[in-house]
Amino acid sequence: MSLTKTLASLAIGLISPLLLASAQASDFLVSTDWLEKNLKEKNLRIIEVSVDPGVYERGHIPEAVNFSWHTDLVDPVTRDIASRENFQKLLRNAGVNKDSTIVIYGDNNNWFAAWGAWVFDIYGVNNVKLLDGGRKKWEAEGRPLSPKAPSVKAGNIEVAEANSKLRAWLPDVVSVAKQQSPTTQLIDIRSADEYSGKIFAPAGFAELALRAGHVPGAVNVPWGQAVAADGTFKSVDELRKVYAAAGVDGSKPIITYCRIGERSSHTWFALKKLLGYDVRNYDGSWTEYGNAVGVPVTNLAGTVWGGK
Repeated sequence: MSLTKTLASLAIGLISPLLLASAQASDFLVSTDWLEKNLKEKNLRIIEVSVDPGVYERGHIPEAVNFSWHTDLVDPVTRDIASRENFQKLLRNAGVNKDSTIVIYGDNNNWFAAWGAWVFDIYGVNNVKLLDGGRKKWEAEGRPLSPKAPSVKAGNIEVAEANSKLRAWLPDVVSVAKQQSPTTQLIDIRSADEYSGKIFAPAGFAELALRAGHVPGAVNVPWGQAVAADGTFKSVDELRKVYAAAGVDGSKPIITYCRIGERSSHTWFALKKLLGYDVRNYDGSWTEYGNAVGVPVTNLAGTVWGGK
């Protein structure tokens, strides 16, 4: 064997199986097959972020820890994301280290898992991936589930200060609505009926705004247009075509919004992580904007709140 081949063989032997297997995953997505093959890798940390109560406890992906989006990832006093101190403590308790590869997944088409990925992004945590297709695809394929929470050693990760420039705020959206920021595009990812003002919120959801409709100037690209039938993201080329059809090609900064910010996180992930566009997510979304005083609303259906 030549010296070159010998050195190459030694180098390969020094590379961890996880790094070798990473060739089968994208920078921001992993497949269910990839994840099952890498469940035991020591530098891998799996986090479930679901919305339905008890779904994690009934059975989850082996080695996954559970983050509750409405208690762990938010500050319930200030109606904001978790503080840097609390978020770092949460990650360390979950065994996350500086060199960990983090995979997030959840129910409801990964809506809140994507919202979790958005919070990770704000705090500068790298090497975070979303399980393509989420919990639904994992279960549909009959892959293993466990009712036992894993025992993990405390991690050593350090998170950065929150980067507020990576998120949109009410004044940013109002500025676009009033045509004071003509270079920024708004994408409303809710259903057509929500966008038109025919309904205030999807059936069964309690978080309401007193006004129906959408932010003036926003285009409507429902989040579901970004995924295939099995819940996995469409290809990059397909995604570009989906948003280009609505006049969004990445040439301008983008703000995504929905009802409370979770569905729009899914679109934020597609646009920013998969397409590389300049995108901010509007946490609070229509429940904040639609209840705000003195802001303009476009209500195509003319629906008026009746107190019922």
